[in-house]
Amino acid sequence: MADFKIVSGRSNPELSKKVAASLGIDLLQVSITNFSDGEIWAKYEENVRGVDLFIIQSTFAPSDNLMELLILIDAAKRASASRVTAVIPYYGYARQDRKDQPRVAITAKLVANMLVRAGADRIITVDLHSSQIQGFFDIPLDHLYASPALITKLDKKKIENLTVAAPDVGGIKTARSYAKRLGGDLLLVDKRRPAHNVAEITHIVGDVEGKNVVIVDDMIDTGNTFIQCADSLKEKGALHIYGLCVHPVFSGNAFERLENSKSIDTMYVTDTIPLKRASEKIKVVTVSVLLGEAILRTHDNRSISTLFDIER
Repeated sequence: MADFKIVSGRSNPELSKKVAASLGIDLLQVSITNFSDGEIWAKYEENVRGVDLFIIQSTFAPSDNLMELLILIDAAKRASASRVTAVIPYYGYARQDRKDQPRVAITAKLVANMLVRAGADRIITVDLHSSQIQGFFDIPLDHLYASPALITKLDKKKIENLTVAAPDVGGIKTARSYAKRLGGDLLLVDKRRPAHNVAEITHIVGDVEGKNVVIVDDMIDTGNTFIQCADSLKEKGALHIYGLCVHPVFSGNAFERLENSKSIDTMYVTDTIPLKRASEKIKVVTVSVLLGEAILRTHDNRSISTLFDIER
């Protein structure tokens, strides 16, 4: 097979550099600029004809990040790349994955269609908001999990008397897997959503008092649910509370609210989305080695099932 190369969009260049470094290669040179009206222009500065190309780009807001990925895919196909794989550490618009009320869009499927029509031959992504989104694609998709990196970080802390909490019913399977790996108990925090970005904690199922609790979630947007969950657990007698989140979306003042939370001792997130700044409380765990290994195995046509290191 032809050589493989990695190119980075502008959404998360630091992660892309780490991925390339983990593989001992340099990033492909590409020029990406904006016209005065905001439109995006991209050009590969090196030959990609016959190349197995991997484009790393998270698609968090603004939508320019998604548009930039589509443009990079199109440019690569028109430059005769042999295969184009979109490596999307954070897959945006994933929360609208079903028609839960009349006259709404299913944006997770819409984005999947756009990626395929742009010319992507394969997708690699990390911790989709819903696993069924894989079925929206008519091309191969490799769904990786950041759990090995996050669990390794927690294992080093050797937390005793540990229990793992899911902030809602949807996260119970993930929390159960973390509890099994960490050797802890499991509890469920029941949440209701009266409106978008509004959450209310109604019940806590499980033993909390005197426990060190790890709250596990795939993503944090406004932080309302996560902080309310931590506050409720603290009120019920939890000793120390640790947060675990794969995708730190952190919209609005979520970053500051998490930093200032008196209930959360330490928050662990990955670098699928870059943080606005460094923090003593919010620790970043990189997924660069995971992505690098997935890219290498994909290029070599080797199985990457061993990287799916979590039960769902």
